[in-house]
Amino acid sequence: MKLTILGCYAATPRTLSNPTSQLLEIKNHTFLIDCAEGTQVQLRKQKIKFTKINHVFISHLHGDHFYGLIGLISTFMLFNRVNDLHVYGPKGIKEIILLQLRASGSFTGYSLCFHELETTQSQIIFEDEHVEVHTIPLKHRVYTNGFLFVEKNNERRLNLDAIQNHNIDKVYYNKIKYGGTITLDNGTVIPNRELTFDPPKGLRYAYCSDTMYEESIIPLIQEVDCLYHESTFLESEAHLLERTMHATAKQAATIASKAQVKQLVLGHYSTRYPSIELFKQEAQTVFEEVILADDGKIIEIN
Repeated sequence: MKLTILGCYAATPRTLSNPTSQLLEIKNHTFLIDCAEGTQVQLRKQKIKFTKINHVFISHLHGDHFYGLIGLISTFMLFNRVNDLHVYGPKGIKEIILLQLRASGSFTGYSLCFHELETTQSQIIFEDEHVEVHTIPLKHRVYTNGFLFVEKNNERRLNLDAIQNHNIDKVYYNKIKYGGTITLDNGTVIPNRELTFDPPKGLRYAYCSDTMYEESIIPLIQEVDCLYHESTFLESEAHLLERTMHATAKQAATIASKAQVKQLVLGHYSTRYPSIELFKQEAQTVFEEVILADDGKIIEIN
């Protein structure tokens, strides 16, 4: 699982920093998470093929999280895209995008599939044989969801000693990995559980964009391999939290500690601070395994 930070700063683009967008590569999927202004430029800088993106997840309808989407959709059109593009986001995202296309006399030669979200309960919004994506209801000024990406691991681990004891040919190994039973030449049926071990637990990545400190998300992100949690402010600006409905680095670390996650990625920094290192210093007073997101940074999740 590989996470590429395309942008991770709050509010507006600057010369050397970009608002929120991420790319998650998992099980042959390339998921775009939020799509602020400048996302296309960042994709080009990272040499990421646009054609790989078939699913876009929008956390909420604040501009620094989705104003780049119409541009990306238009670029896909110029590239003569044919594959469907699935957009998951709050109710209203379809109307916004289609209005812009109509007003500009534009069209797409591919299907735009909108999956609009309204519920404040966690739900599975994408699933195939390799990956599940769940919403993480967050608390912000507008309806907002984070996203939990869960890697499925369907392959069981071979118990080679047991397999060799039964003189089972290698041609059956793949069948065994995927849960198949084996019938020996003498008619004896060997259950799969005697030939395999349980598969390792799949990796999990939790993306929690703009939100206040909210402990209700802890059961949903418990023990994830990596948690991204917004940290707009330091504790010195805690007086701004109620009005803006954001979180501090210390609060993000507290959530990470209580959820017992493996590592915490901080982002969505206010640009009022002279250095993002201040966020890491504050967070590590509560939780040690802290990574600072920064534009262009690649994080291997394992």
